[in-house]
Parts: sequence; structure tokens; C-alpha cells
Amino acid sequence: MELDKKTTREYIAKRVAQEFRDGYVVNLGIGLPTLVANYVPEGMDVVFQSENGIIGVGAAPEAGKEDKDMINAGGGFVTVLPGAQFFDSATSFGIIRGGHVDATVLGALQVDKKGNLANWMVPGKMVPGMGGAMDLVVGAKEVIVAMEHTSKGAVKILDECTLPLTAVGVVDLIITEKGVIKVTPEGLVITEVSPYSSIEDIKASTGTELKVADDVKILTL
Repeated sequence: MELDKKTTREYIAKRVAQEFRDGYVVNLGIGLPTLVANYVPEGMDVVFQSENGIIGVGAAPEAGKEDKDMINAGGGFVTVLPGAQFFDSATSFGIIRGGHVDATVLGALQVDKKGNLANWMVPGKMVPGMGGAMDLVVGAKEVIVAMEHTSKGAVKILDECTLPLTAVGVVDLIITEKGVIKVTPEGLVITEVSPYSSIEDIKASTGTELKVADDVKILTL
């Protein structure tokens, strides 16, 4: 089933939010991951951190209610929750490098079967730099890649990344509009299939061998 861009992004964000637990400190990367803050299950206390110096980030503001001084690391408008704090980059990266982030959610250009991540540049194209990604993927306790399964038909989950790496062997979970794939020492394992896909579709859209978990689930949101 072909999904439009909006439905695809919303589905991925909703599914990512189900990975959180009460009391988690979570960092959301730029782009699609920022949507995750809108779908935290009701009653769950999750603290969102932005590496430009905020802890206690809330959902995106309503149109027309943006505060020009309240932005995330990608320059997008955010809200803050009661008790939020603002601080400098040294403190922010101290939180990240100190192991105080329970999960980080990032987009990716490529991920491979060993959990290697490429998400910061395409050779020959202008890039602003790696940002906080390199610190986040080694400092956070869990690394979740949230991305569309393919890019204009090109596979993004591979035997081996061909683009410059952000970090080696850091990805724990890949969540796309087609399903959930866990990175294990034995390779990549499909643990959930979205209602918009199938095991056959996921395998056909992936550039490496995929195992299927014995208890694989069909997920509905």
C-alpha cells in the first residue's frame, strides 16, 4: 500500500513513541524525529532534551503561536513544559556524553546490518556539519533510527553503508513505515510488520538479508 508523505511520517513517529518508558530522557534529531514529541502516550512522563540547550521540550506549537526564541537544534519552533531549563552547549553535551540520555531518535541516509550509521553527508553536496549526532549515538543508552524505508526507490538498509559513517555499530532499532527491524549480533531481524506492508515487501525493499523473529507481530496504531 502506497502512503502519502504525511501519513508515512506520522506513522513512524507514533510507533517510535511506543518505545519510551516513564521517566525517559530522550533526544530527538532534526526532521521526522521531531514529530515524535507529539505522540507520547497519555500519562507517560518523558523528558525531551535538545542539544542546543533545552531540557523539557514540549510538542510543536500551534500555527501562529510560535516563539522566535524557542527553537530546537534544527531551528524548528518548539514549546517547553513547566520546569524546563535552558543552558549552554557545554552543559548540554555534558548531559549527552555523561550517559544521561536514555534514547536518541535520529534519521538516517543509510544503516547497515552491523548497526553502522550514515546520516550526516552525501559526498559532493554542501552540508552544515555533523552536529550532535556523533556524540548522541555513542552517549545515549539506546539509538533508534526513524526513517522512510527507501528514498525515491533506493534502498537505505544495506549490507554495508557506502556513505561516510557517523558512527560504527551503534544502532539498536530501525523503525520505518514498513515495520520494525532490530539490530542483533546475528544480523537484522524483523520484529514487527506495519499494516501497510508485509514481510515480503520489507525484504524486497531492503539491501541485505533479513531474519524474521519467531514472534513477529503485525502492528496497528
